[in-house]
Order: sequence, then C-alpha cells, then structure tokens
Amino acid sequence: MIKKYKPTSAGIRTRKTLVREVDDVTPEKSLTIALKGHVGRNNGKISSRHRRRGAAKHYRIVDFKRGKHGIEATVSSIQYDPNRGPSIALLSYTDGEKRYILAPEGLQKGMKVVSGPDAEVAVGNNLPLERIPLGANVHNIEINPGRGGQIVRGAGNSAQILAKEGKYVNIKLPSGEVKKVLGICYATVGVLSNADLRNTQLGKAGKQKYMGRRPHVRGVAMANPSDHPHAGSYKDNGIGMPAPKSPWGWQTRGKKTRRRKYTSRTIVKSRKGRKV
Repeated sequence: MIKKYKPTSAGIRTRKTLVREVDDVTPEKSLTIALKGHVGRNNGKISSRHRRRGAAKHYRIVDFKRGKHGIEATVSSIQYDPNRGPSIALLSYTDGEKRYILAPEGLQKGMKVVSGPDAEVAVGNNLPLERIPLGANVHNIEINPGRGGQIVRGAGNSAQILAKEGKYVNIKLPSGEVKKVLGICYATVGVLSNADLRNTQLGKAGKQKYMGRRPHVRGVAMANPSDHPHAGSYKDNGIGMPAPKSPWGWQTRGKKTRRRKYTSRTIVKSRKGRKV
C-alpha cells in the first residue's frame, strides 16, 4: 500500500512511501554483518561518480541457494531489508539452523516451506524448474546448477514457465525476454513482495543522499569540454555530436554493450520482440 502525506513542506508534498507489512523484530544477529568502507572511492579519490556512504546499515545474509533439501522450515518472521526491494523471511529449520530468504507474496509467519526435488509446488518452496507446472510464477532462478538464484530477485518480480523442451525449460523474464534454462536449475515458487515499491517517490534530494546517491550533473550543463564531451555551449541546442558519449569518450545511450555473446543460444525471444 502507498502512503501519501499532507503537503506541510516542499520535501513532503510529493512524497509517497510504501507501507511494508513486516514484523517489528530485531534482525538475526548471526545473519547480519556491518557494511563498511567509503563507497565510490579508492585511496580517497572518487573512482565511481555520484556515490557516497549513505546511512549506516547492516547487510542481511540471504540464502539464495536453498541447499537444505528435504528439511522443513517454519517462517519465524517477515522482516525489512534496507539493502533490497522485497521483504525477507527468517526461516527456522527443524535442525535448529536459521536462514533468511526472499519473501514472496502470500508467505506469512508460521507457514512451512521446504526445498528439494520432491517439494510441493507451493508459495515459498524451492524445487527444480522441470518439476514446476507450466504457467506457474517463479523467482530467484538459478542460471547455473548449484550456484544459487541469480535472476528475478527484485520487488514484485516473477518469471513465468512457458514450455519444456528436452532438458531445457523456457521461462519468460520480467523484461519480456524468453530464455531457456536447464530443468535441473532450482527456482522458488511465487511472486516477490512489495510490488508497489515502483510507485514510491522520495520527495527530496536529501532522501537520495541517505541512500548513498550523490547529485548527478548532466554533461551539457558543464561549461568546460575537458570535463565532459557534451560540455560547452550546447546547453540549449543539443549535445553537438551525432551520438551521445560518456565522460570518458565512448558511445552510450543505445550502444549495445552485451559481452556474453556465447549465451545468445539460450535466448528464445529477445526483450525487444525479435527472435534470436
């Protein structure tokens, strides 16, 4: 649910925040580590622009592999994670171990989840793609067997299983791309939580700074061409060159940068609507 505010100030006038349905509990200490270091800097010098330290926070160690097969776990709580969009769920396994997982919609405190090839097709369960029926929504999908989920991990995202061809399963990703993945790769059933996160508005630049993002200056707004290829007297009449360039001179904004050409064989239909 999105919460709006009374316009009592300029910073709050357009602000829209997400009301998260999470439990008011302290994070599991054994599964958190401090995030330290100067973001975007190397030896004191800026190496990655537009970044800063931001508000201090701890990283929650999330189990993307779900490697405890056949061991049932109970959802102890649904918690907020400042490092990602969806909420996270704290699992308590029957052998006493605790782990965090990404929380899908419909997963509630007290529910049981399990991982493995014989698991039931239910929200929060993790099983191979070849064992999941067509049309089902999945997330946290493995690309390489045993490496853990690497794609479809953002708030409100899910992929749909379209077809099964031999040892491969065709899945439709949130971008619209149809990709074939080995059927022995694991995925979690369900749609990830916090789908309304994309409808939020920070309202002021200071909120961005808390999140570790410094102000971004457009190239055409710079005065000296030594600072940016777009700089100079082009503020009101374009960038002065046929194609946009980065501050370091290479082509950007539309230039194809995909390097893993050998994985093109796994793409059945590109996100641009063209068949590969």
